This record gives sequence, structure tokens and C-alpha cells, in this order.
Amino acid sequence: MPLLKRKPYSLAETPEDLEPNELIFQVRFTKEIFTDYNEYLNKINLYRRRVWTCKVTGKTNLTYEEALVSEKRANEKVQQFPKEIVVPALRIIQYSMLSMRELAQTLAAKLQDNVFVGAELYARKDNNNNEYLCRVLKIMEEGDAVRYRVAWLDGDKKVVGNSTLDKKDLIQKKLPFTRDVWKSFIRESTYRNAPWVLHEKLAQKHGISTAIPEELRSKFFLQNGLVVAYNKKRKNIEDVGDQPSVEPIKYPIDDLLVLPGEDDPVFTDRPVPSRDFNVPMECVGDLLLIWDFCSSFGRLLHLSPYSLEDFENAICHKESNAVLLVETHAALLRLLMNDGTGKYLMAIRKRNRTCKITLITWTEYLCDMLEMIDIPELVSCTSTIKRGHYGLLDTCLKLGILRELIDQVVETCIFRETMDEFVEQRHLLGASKREEALEEGRKIREAKGQLKTEPDVNGVTNSECVENTSANGFHTKQYGNKVKKIKGEDSPSEHEQDDAQGKSESKKLDTSSKKMAKKLNVDVNTPTENGKDSIKKEPMKQLENGQKGAVKRNIQQRRMYYEREMEKRIIRTSPLGKDKDYKRYWWFRREERIFVESSDSKEWGYYSSKDELDALMGSLNCKGERECALKKHLDHLYVKISTQLQEKTKDLMHSMALEEAVVRRSTRVRAPPRENRANAFTRYVNKWKEE
Repeated sequence: MPLLKRKPYSLAETPEDLEPNELIFQVRFTKEIFTDYNEYLNKINLYRRRVWTCKVTGKTNLTYEEALVSEKRANEKVQQFPKEIVVPALRIIQYSMLSMRELAQTLAAKLQDNVFVGAELYARKDNNNNEYLCRVLKIMEEGDAVRYRVAWLDGDKKVVGNSTLDKKDLIQKKLPFTRDVWKSFIRESTYRNAPWVLHEKLAQKHGISTAIPEELRSKFFLQNGLVVAYNKKRKNIEDVGDQPSVEPIKYPIDDLLVLPGEDDPVFTDRPVPSRDFNVPMECVGDLLLIWDFCSSFGRLLHLSPYSLEDFENAICHKESNAVLLVETHAALLRLLMNDGTGKYLMAIRKRNRTCKITLITWTEYLCDMLEMIDIPELVSCTSTIKRGHYGLLDTCLKLGILRELIDQVVETCIFRETMDEFVEQRHLLGASKREEALEEGRKIREAKGQLKTEPDVNGVTNSECVENTSANGFHTKQYGNKVKKIKGEDSPSEHEQDDAQGKSESKKLDTSSKKMAKKLNVDVNTPTENGKDSIKKEPMKQLENGQKGAVKRNIQQRRMYYEREMEKRIIRTSPLGKDKDYKRYWWFRREERIFVESSDSKEWGYYSSKDELDALMGSLNCKGERECALKKHLDHLYVKISTQLQEKTKDLMHSMALEEAVVRRSTRVRAPPRENRANAFTRYVNKWKEE
């Protein structure tokens, strides 16, 4: 079994009480069975990561399947060991204190001269010095002498003759088994190292003693048939007594196994999610699925996005056919019609219908689709739809129809090709992101290198960027600026009457210094306060801080750009994570609320304020695996989610304030009627509609 982080990994248990018609997902090479698709995907992604180690050979950076193949091949090589070598090798291994590498070298060196049946080596033929390839067929013992019956082999390793040779005629040019094969043999034969101890059954099979040697009895002892080491720091028996040592728990562990501890922080009470949905509770999942699909793939459907609140109100509207729902059905039906090889297009052609859906004829095309699908529950709705009373249908039936249309859209060639393009584009974006990160790192390293050599440009060195003390007690900078005397006296006039050579040199220094100051983005005329060290270090610090700030802003802008591009090419929406009770938490990029789904998907709720988000995060225990992963995901998206929640709260407060102002207004003043937010879906216009 492959190792994960050099530790044994146990496979998932087969779920109990599986129904015959239940949908399951099975991993091909481990035969694990999952009922949840997300758990199946997580397991597959784990198996594809190069974090696995071959238990037999010790090879690392393998996938799970590659580790399985490596173990199988290594076991096949180990099983090819001849009996003549196995026993001597096991005697060398038993209770050896050598390292794996040294023990493998010892086995290869000591057993190099062992000749066994089937070994291929070289030998001298007919008392000549010429060497020929041969294979040992039989080992014959004649008293103290040992002779070997060999078969001579040609270049293709075909037998061309037989001979009987002495030991001196045989020549071994290479080791019969490599060190890697010996390492695999050692791992398969032992259950511990330092010292290496053979499996009890294997030792008994070959008659090898399992008694601990005298030189090791002071360090090791037998317990339940296994060799156990004494503790390095042996405690007094009277102090310890018979109490077993308790090992510290390594977190995170399964959430249901986490117990309260003294080091736990103060957890907040988990808020109760709101459940005031307009649709029945059992339909909330379908409502979110349909809305998220239409919002995520609006460009493909030529359907401009709308809010979840408008979609929910439109679904519950029964007075008339809401334009929002009409456009949604029409967009899905158009895509099915544009699929050249689809069954729906063939069904329409048989009925001699035109390939143009309007706001008047959309019910006819919808009924054709329902009859083609042939689901009794949905087909029974066609009579009501044909009479123009689609709005009178039950909410669950409306969502069931849309859910079935989406299932048909997902199976079209157009949708699958679009998904393939999105996957390829996301891979390219990820590759370009990694390349840019490497390029930014290279630029930062180059900038740091330039900082060390920058003051030497244009002949201006660090030694010149200091104040020089003149003979008359005045301090002047290399830029030619005059500074007051140390005692606080004004500068004398003799410093204003320099000779022509001094002026030219000062002018050159002033020019070069201004160029340097411009490059370093500092002011030449700024007086110094901290002496020569500040003059040397201040421009360097300003440049370094400026570059760091620019690089940080650039990296942040690029990260936001990649996130936006990834959102444009969305493939599927995944939950934020699960809590200890296996409740799933969902957040959609076009909706402010965080939705909570029960483990059996029968109950839903939501959080709609920043206070509820903070309370939720404060109630998560990072000692549990599921809640730890959920908290990390919430921390990553906290700024984005909290900003949207705060904006939503402000909008609600503003609308409530306006409504109160209208109510308080005098009845003598005629005010225009305010638009009801619950009827906003009636004003929906599909701006992306395909002409």
C-alpha cells in the first residue's frame, strides 16, 4: 500500500445500506465507493498529486497509481530471489544496526560470489582465456568439490551447448541484483529498522532465530512477539506506576472526535440561519441551481443576469406569465435548437415548426420539449401551458421543468465544447500566472542587486555622498550646498568666492548628484539631519520602499485580474466547505447571502449580515478537519463577502428610510407612487437577447 507523507494511508470504507438504484462513484484502482460526487473528486485529486511514496522501493514524488505499479514490479523482482541467496541474506539482515544503504551494500558485496541455479554469468570455455555468456543449470557437489552444469548462450541468449565447469572457471562481472532490489527485499522482509527485525513467520519458515542478541538486550526487549526499544529517559517506576503514556493529539482530526480543551479559544454561538424563502423548502436547492446556471452561463445562453430575489418572485408569481421566466425558457430552448445533432431539433422539424421562438409561441416549443422528454409528471402540465396559464402551475413543477431543460442543455455538443474551451483557457491563465510570478521574482532579485551597486553610477560613490568638513570648520555636502557652521554661525563670504576650477568641479558634482537624486526620487536640496549615515541610507530606503510598494500594487492588480478572468470562465460552483455536522455552506458571486444546506439536502437557510458572518467564523473549531478547511476558505473570501453584505445592508437601510419619509409626508402633497421591490421582476429586459 503506497505511503502518504511516509505514513500508511487507509482507504475509505464502503458505505452501508446502499440502495440498488442509488448513484455511486468508484475509484478505478482502489475500488473505493462514494455516494457524494464532491468527496469522489477530492479523493481523485489527492490520488493524482505527486505526494505518494512506494512502500517497497522508497521512491517519492509519485501519484498513487504510479506507486502501486512500482510496488507491484518491486514485489515481482523480490520474488525472483533464489532460495540459495534468501537464507544467507536474511541471516545478515536479522538484528543488523546498519542503515538501509549500508545494509544493501553489505548484502550485494557478501553475496556477489554466490552462484545459484538460473544465474547468468561469464565463464572460460575449453581452457581458453576467452569469456562466454552462460546460464547455470545445475549445481553438483562431489565431496568437497562443487561443479556447475552450464548452458552456453549466444548474443540472443539462445542455448548453443552445455558444459560442466569448476568454480574457478566462472566469472561474475556484475552484481546479480542491484542495490535497489536489495532495498526492496529488506523492506518486504522486516517490520522495523535499527535494528532490522524479520517478520516472525518469515524467520520461522527459514529457521532463523528471533532471540535478541546479548549486545542489544540492554536497549530492546520483546513485547507481544515484537521488538520494542526501552525509553531513552527511563522514569522511576514508583513515579510512573502502571499508567500508560498519553501521546499528544495531532490536529486537525475528524470533527466529531474533537473534545473541548483548556487551550481552546472562546467560541461564539453559531447563529441560526434565516429560512424565510418564498418557495417550498424542498425546492430551494433547485431554485439555487437553476439561477446559478443561468447567471454563470448567461453569455452562452444570450440571457442577461437577474437577481435571485427577482427569480424567486417570478417563480411564485401566478397572475400572468412573467417576462423573466419566458426569456429564461426561450434562451434554454434556443440553445437546444441550435445544437445541430440534437433530438429536439429533429422533433421540431417533424412538426414543421420554424426555428424562431417568440414571446407568443414559446409555449408551443416548450410543450414539444416536454412531450419529447416524456416524464409523466411534466407531460401532464402541457394542457395548462397550451391554454396560456403557465403561471398557474405549481412552483415545484415550474422548477422541475427548468431543471430538466438545464439537464438537456448540459448534454449538448455546444455546451461541452464551451466547457472544453473554458478548461483550456483556465489552464493557460494558470500557466501565465505562474510565469509572471517567476518573472516578478526575478525582477525583485535584480532590483535588490542594483541597490547595492546603484550609488556607483556616474562616478558618484558612497564615500562622496557624505558631508566634508573643510579646514575652516564648515560642513558642505557633495552637491555644493552650504550648511551652517557647527557652532551655529552663518557661512562666511569666502566660500562664495571659489576659483574657476573649484566652480567647474562643483558644477560637475552638482550635475551628477542631481541625476542620481532624480533616479533615486529624492530632493537634492533637502538638508540632512542624521549625518552621513542618513545621507547614505535614506535614498536607498526610499527607493526600496517605493519599489516594494509598486511591486505589491502590481501583484495585487494582477491577482485581481486573474480572479476576474477565472470568474468569466466558470465551470462549476463548489461549496465553501462543511461544518462538523456535514452541513454545506454555499456562496455565489452574484448573491450576497451565504446559504446553508443540511447534510440530507432537505433543509436550507442563509446568513445575510456581516455580524452573522463574523459569528459563524468565530464558532468554527480549527481542530476539526472540515471546520478548519471551511474557516480557511472563509478567511480567503472574507473581504469580498463582508463588503457585499455591508453594501446590501446599506441599501436596505436606505430603502427603509425612503419608505418612512414617504409615509410621514403630508397628505396635501401629492407624491409619485414608489415602485415595489417585490415586483421588480416584471420590469426585466433581456439585454443579451440574440436577434
